[in-house]
Amino acid sequence: MARILVLYYSSYGHIAAMAEAVAEGVREAGHDCEIRHVPETAPKEVAEAAGFRKMEGHRQIDGPEELADFDGIVVGAPTRFGRMPSQMAAFWDRAGGLWASGKLIGKVGAAFTSTAAQHGGQETTLFSILTNLLHMGMTIVGLDYGYGEQNGVDEVKGGAPYGATTIAGGDGSRMPSEADLGGARYLGRRVAETAARLAG
Repeated sequence: MARILVLYYSSYGHIAAMAEAVAEGVREAGHDCEIRHVPETAPKEVAEAAGFRKMEGHRQIDGPEELADFDGIVVGAPTRFGRMPSQMAAFWDRAGGLWASGKLIGKVGAAFTSTAAQHGGQETTLFSILTNLLHMGMTIVGLDYGYGEQNGVDEVKGGAPYGATTIAGGDGSRMPSEADLGGARYLGRRVAETAARLAG
């Protein structure tokens, strides 16, 4: 049985919902999954003024060294000008010792994100996450086209071959659709299955 970590940062609940769906996919495939969030680094007054939602219901990760305890890590964060936000970047900036030790080499990694618009930097944000995982020596799993629901233009939907995504809308009122959540579940399942095969 593979042990998978879903590590995320969420400002308004979109990524938290996607994290739950990724975990569902892992568990539905018969594997163990834990969800953790990185620390909020924005000043309290800034977070309150912007209406940030607290990441309740999931434990905050203590530090990068915890990552070595898992067979696979699925990282989720919203976009910030086409890249991961400072909260997630700050966490990975503390991972130099983990990189030096090589403890993540060969483990499975994947990414998911949320943007306000369909062309708001989904793929570049995914790549900004995946770049860190590749530097750690991880084997990357994307949202392959076995998940056909990411195709088509009949409705607004997320999804990219590089990871699961959702679109929040300019005012953040659009929560992940069933197609978006399905992509997150599919990604979680593929990560768990791949990690189990590599560990076997």
